[in-house]
Amino acid sequence: MAAVDLGSNSFHMVVARLQQGQLTIIDRLREMVRLAAGLKKGRLDDSSQARGLDCLARFGQRLAGLPPQNVRVVGTNTLRRLRDGDFLAAAEAALGHQVEVISGFEEARLIYLGASHSLPNTDGPTLIVDIGGGSTELIAGQGYLPERMESLFIGCVGMSQRFFADGKLRAKRFEKARLAVRLELRSCKSAFRRKDWGQTAGSSGTIRTAARIAEALGLSDAGISMAALDTIIQRMVEARRIDCLELPGLPAERLPVFPGGIAILAEIMATLRLERLQVAEGSLREGLLYDMIGRLSEEDPRDRTVRALADRYHVDDQQARRVAETAAALFAGVHKQLGLLEDSRQALGWAANLHEIGLDIAHVKYHQHGAYLLLNGDLPGFSRHEQQLLAALVGNHRRKVADATMSRLPSRMRAPALWLVVLLRLAVLLHRSRTELPLPKLKLVIKGSHRVGLLFPVGWLEENPLTVADLELEQHHLADVGISFTFMSKRGRKRKSA
Repeated sequence: MAAVDLGSNSFHMVVARLQQGQLTIIDRLREMVRLAAGLKKGRLDDSSQARGLDCLARFGQRLAGLPPQNVRVVGTNTLRRLRDGDFLAAAEAALGHQVEVISGFEEARLIYLGASHSLPNTDGPTLIVDIGGGSTELIAGQGYLPERMESLFIGCVGMSQRFFADGKLRAKRFEKARLAVRLELRSCKSAFRRKDWGQTAGSSGTIRTAARIAEALGLSDAGISMAALDTIIQRMVEARRIDCLELPGLPAERLPVFPGGIAILAEIMATLRLERLQVAEGSLREGLLYDMIGRLSEEDPRDRTVRALADRYHVDDQQARRVAETAAALFAGVHKQLGLLEDSRQALGWAANLHEIGLDIAHVKYHQHGAYLLLNGDLPGFSRHEQQLLAALVGNHRRKVADATMSRLPSRMRAPALWLVVLLRLAVLLHRSRTELPLPKLKLVIKGSHRVGLLFPVGWLEENPLTVADLELEQHHLADVGISFTFMSKRGRKRKSA
């Protein structure tokens, strides 16, 4: 199995083997592409795109032959800010695998998962600090479970560009950079400033490099201390310019972004009153591997998230179960014909279990309220595209199908998503009575790419005129999105699409 992290500063790939429940790393690849440096107004410049795609072509060669379900590729801050989808499509073509753009919240969860598994001690409260190219994550947890996560809009690339772009290293520059970090920390410092941490660790390239420098200078035996950081900053100021800076353990490729990263690290440790950080070898890509293991062993964090959302918004679990079971039965009958894969079945089930979460806000337009919550909430385990798909399904399970929610999806997802919408709408419609009365034996028939028919037992439609009225209205709604829908008794008269 393999995990790829498309970071703002570096691209990483780790390949591992899972044997008897144990994860063994067998290969690592890392290239510093500095993607964030080329981002302007939501677009990447040509040189940044070229660096990124060249790297991904090499990664793609290593991934060739691995099953898609055993590979996860995620993009972080820079890809979150990217408005142009062309680079993302080219990246997927180069890798041969889909790219998930994840939220800062999800990034933090995965970082903690990877870092905590690499630490020798999992007892007591743990704090993990990760300084990336475009964002910085602070995560507090117990054992392997994160409890509080923050993603700050500061990273070593952005801070270096902002305060050290001309290459000058001055004490006042570091003071201004640290002040900017202090302002970002204001809203969350109280949650992460405590005296009883069982362990505090850092998991990013900036922190690993700082620890190597401290050890080479004889300032620390392991990890990085506040005193060692002060000395490193003083050495940087004495050098006066980045191109004159020589520190043992500092690779040339990290030199342009190191001042900004050190300013962030120093201020985090000072503000949170941390005397020392140990180095965690695991990070986001290792977290992805452990997350995949969870999915393969039926401990999918997305299932936990769906259950938590259903509880938080007081979903009628019996109605959700009925709709989910019918949607699954409809899916089972047509998924091969429609080319719908396992991830589509999961998405349909999650949407069925959450289709009424908006009712906790208001009945009027509750499907739209539910879509808003799913689109904008922090959903552990879900990528941005997965959240967009859930929002599209829930937001379109009744009334008219909104083009805006469907067009937000990547083009490759729109056709499968529309069929999932159809399946969910029919399941919801058939359970409008909200009772445990069993449905008749149904059969869904797909004819071509835009025609669908629903077959009922003889006499059932005549006994359920309200359902007939709903089905007739559904014909109009589906016709608006180019789907011809008919329903009939198995040996009866067809109800033609309006």
